Amino acid sequence: MEFVAELWRFMRFRKKFWLLPILIMMVVLGGLVVLTKGSAIAPFIYTLF
Repeated sequence: MEFVAELWRFMRFRKKFWLLPILIMMVVLGGLVVLTKGSAIAPFIYTLF
């Protein structure tokens, strides 16, 4: 959790808010891959990419 706080401080002080959408998409896509691994819908999710 300390990493997230430090990353937020970096973005706030350096005005790098353009990184936020990139990080959010990385977390969402990573979570999607983790949640669908080994499930019945995994082949359908993988065809999207």
